[in-house]
Amino acid sequence: MKKIDKGNIAEKLNQFDAHWTPYIIAELNGQAMKIAKVHGSFIWHQHDDADELFWVIKGCLKIELLDQVLTLHEGDFTVIPKGTQHRPSAEIETQILMFEPINTLNTGSEQNEFTVANPSKI
Repeated sequence: MKKIDKGNIAEKLNQFDAHWTPYIIAELNGQAMKIAKVHGSFIWHQHDDADELFWVIKGCLKIELLDQVLTLHEGDFTVIPKGTQHRPSAEIETQILMFEPINTLNTGSEQNEFTVANPSKI
């Protein structure tokens, strides 16, 4: 039988300083639970086959959509439906948690300097 353990998001966030680099902290039912620190602007992108949940742990995240801007504060979350163009940004360092299918590329259909093809597990 597999050992069941617990995790602590704050402890995991203290293990890295990089911005826009997702880390996998858990997997369940084909989904990855990822955390990241973000600051500045990301790229416009979309995930053609996957919804993406953003949950702000600390700070403030803005998600630009084609027709609106969502502002998420600590404790806020949103689901970006598959196929939706979006661009996250943060004026201050912000800590986020994301849920998405394990094989979802962080830059969606784009490949560039922000692409993390194989996020590390911490």
